Amino acid sequence: MFEKITARELADRRDSGIDNSVLVDTRPEESYEAWRIEGAENVPFGPGETLSDDQRAEIDALANGNRIVTVCGKGATSTRLASELDANGFEDVAVLTGGMRAWNSLYETARVDTTDDLVAIQFQRRAKGCLSYLVGSKRAGEAVVVDPTRHTDQYVTTAAEEGLAITRVLDTHIHADHISGGHALAARLGVPYHLGERATGRDLGYEFESLADGETVPVGDIEIEVLPAPGHTSEMVNYRIGDEAVLTGDALFLDSVGRTELEFGDEEAERGARMQYETLHGTLLELPDELAVLPGHVTIHDDGAYENASPGELVGASLDNVRDRLDLLDLDEAAFVERMVENVPEKPDNYETIIGINRGEESVETDRDATMLETGANNCAA
Repeated sequence: MFEKITARELADRRDSGIDNSVLVDTRPEESYEAWRIEGAENVPFGPGETLSDDQRAEIDALANGNRIVTVCGKGATSTRLASELDANGFEDVAVLTGGMRAWNSLYETARVDTTDDLVAIQFQRRAKGCLSYLVGSKRAGEAVVVDPTRHTDQYVTTAAEEGLAITRVLDTHIHADHISGGHALAARLGVPYHLGERATGRDLGYEFESLADGETVPVGDIEIEVLPAPGHTSEMVNYRIGDEAVLTGDALFLDSVGRTELEFGDEEAERGARMQYETLHGTLLELPDELAVLPGHVTIHDDGAYENASPGELVGASLDNVRDRLDLLDLDEAAFVERMVENVPEKPDNYETIIGINRGEESVETDRDATMLETGANNCAA
């Protein structure tokens, strides 16, 4: 009989470095090529199929005596294949419970190296590359959450484990690649929800407390300064945490900058690109070189591999390190704008609907619907 394995168990085994299991992804080739678990092999298998001789030989060669773990979108065809393999004499077979939907809801955490009072924890949404943060003061017993995703329990649980009470929730901007948990988390806890002051111009369908450029948000003796950062969106702000770090949202990543046409549209992308250039050169690159850049996303390739880190490893680097590695920052304004406008990557899946939900214009009825909207890695970088 085949076994069942959770996404958490699979991740832990693979991260251990001693797991030799072979992942067999049963989804159609198009879905597999667009987004998959790192190292997975594609053997398309339909819900009504039985195992053919060719498929048996192919999987036998892939496994080479190792354990087989089947995976699909939600666990249906992968369970069917696992059953077929079991019936055909394969002795060590498991199925990923919940499939890629479960993998899409998996998180890791990494602790930022800080001074004694400051607590800064990075939450990594493993399959999408979304990054969010808990920033708190040990002495005050307070914390804020920045850019939370819709899986809000983890922030409450982690804060409690750290002995911190969440007193505010902040978003850097209106997200386009995932459903924000910011407003929902603040309402759940009965604490203020904040966006930058320019968000008042985006006609949002819910109340929030705006933060002015240069305003500071106190967390005990720690001050979080609001920095203007329009470009990726018109209302984007970044948050400087004292002399320790800057949370750059989608303004600056470790390997790129935020694209500028998701809010502005292709025709107005140039205007957004000029805003982005000013944010980078007039604000972020004027900050101290030693500040840690903690971005809102990590790049995840179609094959599931991280670009600049491994899951559970902090995604962050000093500002001078990011400056040295990112050629875009060396361009003059005209060349930067041209590059941003002419090299536009594929847009995130369902981004218009997700923006509508995050603006409070649209709603999502069920967790299943939200999961389907968010399927796939983020694609907010230029």
